[in-house]
Amino acid sequence: ALEPLSVGLALGVASALTGYLSHPRFYCSYVECCPRAGQRLNASALKAQLDNRLFGQHLAKDVVLKAVLGFSNNPSPKKPLMLSLHGWAGTGKNFLSQILAEQVHPAGLRSKFVHLFLATLHFPHHDQVKLYKEQLQNWIRGNVSACPSSVFIFDEMDKMHPGVIDAIKPFLDYYEEVDGVSYRKAIFIFLSNAGGDLINKAALDFWTSGKRREDIQLKDLEPLLSVGVFNNKNSGLWHSSIIDRNLIDYFVPFLPLEQRHVKMCVRAEMTARGYAVDEEIVQAVADEMTYFPKEQKIYSDKGCKTVQAKLDIHEDL
Repeated sequence: ALEPLSVGLALGVASALTGYLSHPRFYCSYVECCPRAGQRLNASALKAQLDNRLFGQHLAKDVVLKAVLGFSNNPSPKKPLMLSLHGWAGTGKNFLSQILAEQVHPAGLRSKFVHLFLATLHFPHHDQVKLYKEQLQNWIRGNVSACPSSVFIFDEMDKMHPGVIDAIKPFLDYYEEVDGVSYRKAIFIFLSNAGGDLINKAALDFWTSGKRREDIQLKDLEPLLSVGVFNNKNSGLWHSSIIDRNLIDYFVPFLPLEQRHVKMCVRAEMTARGYAVDEEIVQAVADEMTYFPKEQKIYSDKGCKTVQAKLDIHEDL
């Protein structure tokens, strides 16, 4: 027969071990968990990532850094954070959204709490808008119920069928709860090429007038973007109630990249591949890009989008 003391000791050890294994810190070291309420972003880490990985976008870095940190530090935000990123391809919109996702959820786009929607993949048919709206509402409701700080990224907003995105309007508004679920800790990000022409023209006007690129301020572009996107029939935000109700916190402009910024992208890619930076190759890759306007050749028409592919050609060197 077992001694009462031995039985009690065994039960005590088992109970302690069970408590340890079920402790959130232990559990979450092996399984991804939703961030705890009140958990704040690492401001210095986010700033370092933006400074070291996003080139030529002083406006986007400044606006997003302040917006995200202010939102994270607010114990009781009145609504979710809603950012709409605009600019031509290759200027860094996807890159910034990935950096932000990684700061909120370390697994980034692989996280079960970060959700990426592609307009041409997830909402391809214009005759199924009603179905897409129902599916989108159910998907967001379920995921925010599981993790209040979920991140939702909508790419290719310029290819989204008008009306689809209005389905999420109730979740972006100033409601404490919608059907028993609070969305006020979630982050929504739109990525769009719409408005890129307006941004490029403004940047070129600054250059033509002899002003520094870094002197462009948000107030110079945000009003143009909000009106331009709202009235753009080739935008998923055409006459959207989300804009009409002023639910987008910031329209974030991404400026066209100059050759010096393309070179930064090449150097960063070489370093990421473990190569020593060779300035001859950096210049060669930058020279293979195409630039506009045709006469001045100031801005890369693809940003840094094809840098990786072009660098592949030079790998043997």
